[in-house]
Amino acid sequence: MDNIELIKTASDNVFILLQEGSRKLVTRNLTPGIQVYGEKLITIANVEYRLWDPHRSKLASIILKGSSVSIKKDSEVLYLGAANGTTASHVSDIVSEGVVFAVEFSPRAMHDLIRASIPRMNLIPILSDAMRPDSYKNMVTQVDFIYQDVAQREQAIIAIRNAKLFLKKDGILVLMIKSRSIDSTGKPKDVIDNEVKKLGGFFNVLELIDLEPFHSDHVAVVAQRV
Repeated sequence: MDNIELIKTASDNVFILLQEGSRKLVTRNLTPGIQVYGEKLITIANVEYRLWDPHRSKLASIILKGSSVSIKKDSEVLYLGAANGTTASHVSDIVSEGVVFAVEFSPRAMHDLIRASIPRMNLIPILSDAMRPDSYKNMVTQVDFIYQDVAQREQAIIAIRNAKLFLKKDGILVLMIKSRSIDSTGKPKDVIDNEVKKLGGFFNVLELIDLEPFHSDHVAVVAQRV
């Protein structure tokens, strides 16, 4: 393809694709020729990439906005709230030599997640409640990253409970705070500020990233375990 430039991001296997003034995010496809959710496949210099839509993935949106998050190809990731596997499959691309433990509570979403995991040997679906990490402690190893995107009220508490069991010292938490899931009547900024304060003492907050214009009333918290 002509007039295309790939710019590496802080994370392995993730690139910003520049073409005719547009900026798009792509991941190097771990399973060439296979789509997960109908995403576009692009081949450049005999390497296949998957288009990663920031409107469908909050992790894609913060990377495109310049977050310092750096996920390496051999990282181990605990993904809380993996849903149908859209973002989880891109994380699987990123950690091509690592593993993604993908926890999801909904049996209906788990059906799609399992289907996405079949050709991806590093994507491990776990049907469980992220509020109860004891229920899957025998299936998950110590991890470098926790990525959390759950529609439950106690989002900071869920993060801390899982970090205590699984996150390595100095490991990174990427927490997507959905203000409407916590308190649908409060001001989003106040709800988010209160949730971030709960992380104090266990995490050092490194970044707060507003997900606009891709996602409304959402903030990403990047924090490091102390």
